[in-house]
Amino acid sequence: MSTLHEQAKTAVLELIEKANLKAGDLMVVGCSSSEIIGSKIGSNSSLETAEEVFGAIYGELSARGIFLAAQCCEHLNRALIVEEEVARKYGWDPVNVVPQPKAGGSFATTAYKTFAAPVAVEHIRAKAGLDIGGTLIGMHLMPVAVPVRLSVKRIGEAPIICARIRPKFIGGERAHYNDELK
Repeated sequence: MSTLHEQAKTAVLELIEKANLKAGDLMVVGCSSSEIIGSKIGSNSSLETAEEVFGAIYGELSARGIFLAAQCCEHLNRALIVEEEVARKYGWDPVNVVPQPKAGGSFATTAYKTFAAPVAVEHIRAKAGLDIGGTLIGMHLMPVAVPVRLSVKRIGEAPIICARIRPKFIGGERAHYNDELK
């Protein structure tokens, strides 16, 4: 396995554990293949790089029954590629777009080519997210997002930022909270 594959696999496995994801949960991944290979985001899209990273991430998520939402780039308004069954499960309306390496990004293009029945949707609310190269996934996380630190700091040359969610704390100073949900 390549270094990129190993870095992506390690990152996704740690995030699954730290976010306490279970079968049926949803993770959003934004990925700049340009950043991974050391170029400026959006300037040097690489299908080969995206395929390597996608394979590692999707393989680990699929093995655990966790759904992947692949975020497109800003040229497609950060739409997301998901399996049709996921869109139906969550009640999301599909939109009509097919990502390409230079309009949507290589990672989303790879997801579209790999998924059994891919659809694009505009908005989701994921329980965890992996941002590879500064793709700005925060809009697709449920409130409240909590930063997650991993042993892996980069995939290739791209810095990664991860997040999980937790329920909102409500009730004020008299309230008691479930420590398992923090």
